[in-house]
Amino acid sequence: MTTRLRPLESRVRHLRDAGVSFDEIAWRFRRSPGFIRRVAAMSELERSPRTVADDASLRPVERVVLASAERGLSTAEIAARFRRSPDWVRRVEQFTSYKLSKDGSGTAV
Repeated sequence: MTTRLRPLESRVRHLRDAGVSFDEIAWRFRRSPGFIRRVAAMSELERSPRTVADDASLRPVERVVLASAERGLSTAEIAARFRRSPDWVRRVEQFTSYKLSKDGSGTAV
């Protein structure tokens, strides 16, 4: 599978396909030949497709606030866990909802 490769994986595969040895690639990237072999091997593995929610780029605090709200915790309970005000929690929820709706995922809170 050649889609969604990281830049390092893409460059290693390109050099390997061009006939450059693993030792030479390792020298160019200042890594060990074993590391380069592992990168090449792992770049060949099948990856699960990314979903829109993965691309939403939510911060960890936003994910925790959303998960807590989905479990039924009140705004005051979530605020107490973060040692913040309920207004802060509402702002986080609103901004997260905006980010999700902007991405078109349709999973806005």
